[in-house]
Amino acid sequence: MALATRTERSPSLIGFVWHSTVGKKAVMAVTGLVMLAYLVAHMLGNLKIFFGAGEFNAYAHWLRTLGGPVLHHEWFLWIVRAVLAASVVLHGVAAYQLSRRDLAARPARYERRRARTSYATRTMRWGGVVLGLFLVWHLLDLTTLTVNPNAQQGHPYENLVASFGRWYVNVVYIVAMLALGLHIRHGFWSAAQTLGANSPRRDRAFKATADGLAALLTLGFVAVPIGVMTGIVS
Repeated sequence: MALATRTERSPSLIGFVWHSTVGKKAVMAVTGLVMLAYLVAHMLGNLKIFFGAGEFNAYAHWLRTLGGPVLHHEWFLWIVRAVLAASVVLHGVAAYQLSRRDLAARPARYERRRARTSYATRTMRWGGVVLGLFLVWHLLDLTTLTVNPNAQQGHPYENLVASFGRWYVNVVYIVAMLALGLHIRHGFWSAAQTLGANSPRRDRAFKATADGLAALLTLGFVAVPIGVMTGIVS
């Protein structure tokens, strides 16, 4: 009687990377940098609102026709959205699973547990939750226009002004951008460590870059609602 043999399949490289702690941190670092690049471009585009409705609406139209005639209308935007959606999901899932692993590694409660959980770690976790909730609101407000009662399809400048004409939207937006700044400040430094880009000689430069990016993006994004509130943009 022949003995049945059972061959075990070795895990794929992607599976190995995803299931390892180091791999999850690498996924978080790469997806974080993808989202950071998008945020820089998005902020620069938002600042065009200070040049008037004509230029801002022209910029919004250009985004929808970018890549033509090779790409059809809005195809470029949908490609960007797909990449960002994948990055957000992978980033969030990896962060959650790493958090669970961290808790599982030290299940017993002890008095100094709070002290051992660093300020940066708590900021990253709760900041990520705040940003995730804000992202849903932001899409409903300025992409689908679901929660913007004064919005009109095809009028991005007017929709932005209408949105920031509501004081509570400004509060939500500014709080979220402050959370974003803290997230970027800690996240950029963490990504550099994970990807092995930093060294004792480069630590100061990376920290300065993280602080500069956080400040630049926070101020750049917050400038728009402040511009509307002060009447500079109307």
